[in-house]
Amino acid sequence: MTSTLERPRPRPRAAVPTDAERLVALRRMKRFATSLLAISAVVFAVSFALQDQVPWLAYVRAAAEGAMVGALADWFAVTALFRHPLGIPIPHTAIIPTRKDEIGASLGAFVEHEFLSDEVVLGKLRSMGIARRLGSWLATPANAERVTAEASVAGRGLLALLGDDDVEDVIERLARRHLFEPEWAPSIGRVGARLVAADQQRAAVDALLEKAEDWLEAHPEAFGNMVSDRLPKWMPGFVDRFVDDRASREVLALVRAVRSDPAHPAREAIDRYLADLADSLQHDPQTIERVEALKAELLASPRLREFAGEAWASVKESLEAALADPGSDLRASLTSAVAEVGTRLVTDEHLSVKVDTWVTKAAGYVVRRYRHEVADVITETVERWDPAETTGKLELQVGRDLQFIRINGTVVGALAGLAIFTVASGLQALF
Repeated sequence: MTSTLERPRPRPRAAVPTDAERLVALRRMKRFATSLLAISAVVFAVSFALQDQVPWLAYVRAAAEGAMVGALADWFAVTALFRHPLGIPIPHTAIIPTRKDEIGASLGAFVEHEFLSDEVVLGKLRSMGIARRLGSWLATPANAERVTAEASVAGRGLLALLGDDDVEDVIERLARRHLFEPEWAPSIGRVGARLVAADQQRAAVDALLEKAEDWLEAHPEAFGNMVSDRLPKWMPGFVDRFVDDRASREVLALVRAVRSDPAHPAREAIDRYLADLADSLQHDPQTIERVEALKAELLASPRLREFAGEAWASVKESLEAALADPGSDLRASLTSAVAEVGTRLVTDEHLSVKVDTWVTKAAGYVVRRYRHEVADVITETVERWDPAETTGKLELQVGRDLQFIRINGTVVGALAGLAIFTVASGLQALF
């Protein structure tokens, strides 16, 4: 049993001939059909002249006569489609140039009702298995890379089209609306309370203590000067140095003690302070007001606009570089994502059904909404054509096949003429 993934390959389509090739074929067929008419005329003339001396030539004459009648009748019929036969304006001839607009309207209506009907379009889409076909194609690494490359070119083009000022305005408006309009303090307080409740502040405290210890070890004299500068000027110099050294060592020892002891009172004091601060940010009107005042200062600062410009410039530069580099992580991630989507479309039956349903519904909506416009395009296009141009276009498309009507008419006419003459001769002999 053939699996749902194994579908027969469509037969290759024949190459579409060019207008020049069609013109050559049309002229060849016209010459052939006209040659049959000429041969029939010559045979008729010879057999008509000699039938009294050679009685069986009467049958040849009848066949040639019928061939000429059939050839002329079908030549008239075929020619009348495109032009007036022999230039004579016979009624109901030159049908295509005189009824061009009606033909265009009929063609548009035919396409609208027969080719763009819901039954035809949706039935074809349902039978195609679009999701699986697309998935199989996307799952191929070369195709996934191709899609990524085309998307990268499109992305770079979009970045080039976007105006920097416009994007910066959008970033600034988004920042004002989503970052500055809501109150900061309650949100910060809620996040802080959750972090303290989960004991997540310890990592930050440890990092601060580590930095403080490193700084104290590297700059003992800087901290010492902060203490000795506050002593009376009449104190001896050795006292200043003793106090500075003692203060530096005590503070360093305190920092080390706090770092090494998770239950140190200083840590507990820091935790209580952070918990109280989180509560004040949520419920204390004065704290909330101070935070809002700080936010207002930031909002009024020209740095906000500068931040928007710097952020967009940085993002744009990074995106352009990543999209242009075939070996970038972004391109690799996109290729992997495309291939993964393709694999899921092939293996996930539920997803493929959903995609097929969505595509079918979308196509149905487009067909129902725009098929009349498509028909109007066909009608208006034909209406804009020059009558001679329309005749030439259609004759190139079907003229060669229509010449077979002339050829068949010649053959059928010959057989009919021979049959009629034979029957008539037989009846004459009987009666």
